[in-house]
Amino acid sequence: MMTSKARAAVLVIAFLLLVGAVYMRAIQLAVMIAGVMGYLTWSHYREGTVFIATQAFQNQDYDKARRLLADIKKPEYLRKGRRNYYEFMSGNLALKAEDYEAAERHFQIASRLPFRRPNDKAIILVNLANINLRKHDFERVKAYVALARKLEVTSRVAQIINKIENEIPKD
Repeated sequence: MMTSKARAAVLVIAFLLLVGAVYMRAIQLAVMIAGVMGYLTWSHYREGTVFIATQAFQNQDYDKARRLLADIKKPEYLRKGRRNYYEFMSGNLALKAEDYEAAERHFQIASRLPFRRPNDKAIILVNLANINLRKHDFERVKAYVALARKLEVTSRVAQIINKIENEIPKD
């Protein structure tokens, strides 16, 4: 739950403490410090700043969320439980910036990742359907709506799905 800069500062301080512990021959302390350093490094790649970006996104601080997501250099290293929200938020931020190609790419990746609730997956499919509705690719819209219909959704998402279906021209 730290940015890369904060993580780097903590690692530098931990390294100095590690050197001091080795110099004083406090091996147990040195091993604990090395473990903390290992965890910080691991969590940088596997967890990233997704959690704080999620909080910023929920508070509608989209610039902060964008900066925190940009702090993640290799999203493919994130664990699936973080990558799905990374892609979801990136897609939503791209939609806000009206970059529909990037939004579709991020939502496509997110649609292949596991989510805790089927409603979350349905929201992604609804976003993909909306993007393709704008592009007038009605076959893809129908496919996304059909997939979303198979999931257990809230009444609000069901209403959105119905609205999208009504916007598809009848052949």
